[in-house]
Amino acid sequence: MRDREAEAYASKASAEGDGRNLSRAVIGAETRTATGGETKPEAAQGLLEAALERSNMMRAYQRVVENKGAPGVDGLTVLELKPWLQAHWAKIKQALLAGEYMPRAVRKVEIPKPQGGVRILGIPCALDRLIQQALHQILQPLFDPGFSESSYGFRSGRNAHQAVKAAREYVAEGRRWTVDLDLEKFFDHVNHDVLLARVGRKVKDPGVLKLIRRYLEAGMMEGGVASARSEGTPQGGPLSPLLSNILLNDLDRELERRGHRFCRYADDCNIYVKSYRTGQRVMQSITAFLEQRLKLKVNAAKSAVARPWERKFLGYSMTWHRKPKLKIASQSRQRLTEKIRLALQRGRGQSMQQVIEGLNPVLRGWMAYFRLTEVKNMLEDLDGWLRHKLRTLLWRQWKRVYTRARNLMKVGIDRVRAWTSATNGRGPWWNGGASHMNHAFPKTWFDRMGLVSLLDTHRRFQSVS
Repeated sequence: MRDREAEAYASKASAEGDGRNLSRAVIGAETRTATGGETKPEAAQGLLEAALERSNMMRAYQRVVENKGAPGVDGLTVLELKPWLQAHWAKIKQALLAGEYMPRAVRKVEIPKPQGGVRILGIPCALDRLIQQALHQILQPLFDPGFSESSYGFRSGRNAHQAVKAAREYVAEGRRWTVDLDLEKFFDHVNHDVLLARVGRKVKDPGVLKLIRRYLEAGMMEGGVASARSEGTPQGGPLSPLLSNILLNDLDRELERRGHRFCRYADDCNIYVKSYRTGQRVMQSITAFLEQRLKLKVNAAKSAVARPWERKFLGYSMTWHRKPKLKIASQSRQRLTEKIRLALQRGRGQSMQQVIEGLNPVLRGWMAYFRLTEVKNMLEDLDGWLRHKLRTLLWRQWKRVYTRARNLMKVGIDRVRAWTSATNGRGPWWNGGASHMNHAFPKTWFDRMGLVSLLDTHRRFQSVS
């Protein structure tokens, strides 16, 4: 079965690998012929040869293994990749150098969006992720120096926190209107010819350009049927973030040419101006630029000219003060509470310790991202709400009146109050917030159980910053 898949990957390639070990046979600098003899390396390597060079492939393999990820349409897992490469890498490499390699279709995965609808991901097979990662490592240093200082997404040494801080500074300088651009299904509607024309400004190797086009045009598999792609760059592959930055660098340079202050993270772009009228003019002209020059469509329903504190950017919003403070956007809070609700629904049959151990990684990760918030009320409210939910879960788990009275007495509630509380006839949510449950299970009890407190975690972040 795997041999047939190798033939599909390598097309007309005929060289065989000896498969002795990963460093020599899998990603060696030289390829081997069917008889075992070594071919001479190319005298002058191009970009494709550089991408397939041993050390670069080793780094790409390590990154793919570290990222793990689900298998593609061929079912080959990351853990199975090494032995598969030992048997087939030589013919794959020959096909790549000959321009005969054909990528497999990507596996379609639908991820629900917080605001409704779904985001479509295309999961390449493990081999294609490896090749894309190798290309990315060669192309990123070629393009990144030419990217804008206002571009923060998917770049080494740059991150969302830097973008959020820059946005706050622009508002503090007096640019108290934002042009919030939402590109409609950006990754689904990228024009291949427009994108490759931008790639071709720096990449002259026809083998690399052909391979990128084939990745862009690789079909999407759903229900066993592959559909062809005439536009878009599927999210899920290592190359997609870089390709998005290459295309949208034209937008960045146009905004810089016009003297605008802006922050862009992937396809999320906010432009900061000093008046509503200016914002409207910028919205109109930049929309025309995107549609005419880059063949991208702006979603008018989700884009707006508004006050920064009325919008969100990368999960954050800010206050209206002259020197604004960063705060967590209400939509970000809603996403966290929905995630917690789902976790608690799954945890109704678990012990409280197990529930808390399942919640803690979510809470730590969320707080690590939102550690820049300067408005703490939401954190205090979320902590209280979560403890309320956990007390409600306990009340549900106890079920019977006798069990509830007995457990309340175990934690120090006197007998009369315990039986009065157990027989009050109120629902779980009411009891979860009632004084008897708050007295029986205060914050200190949850602290001893190891529950992460968002407010306390934020304070620790501030103390070390």
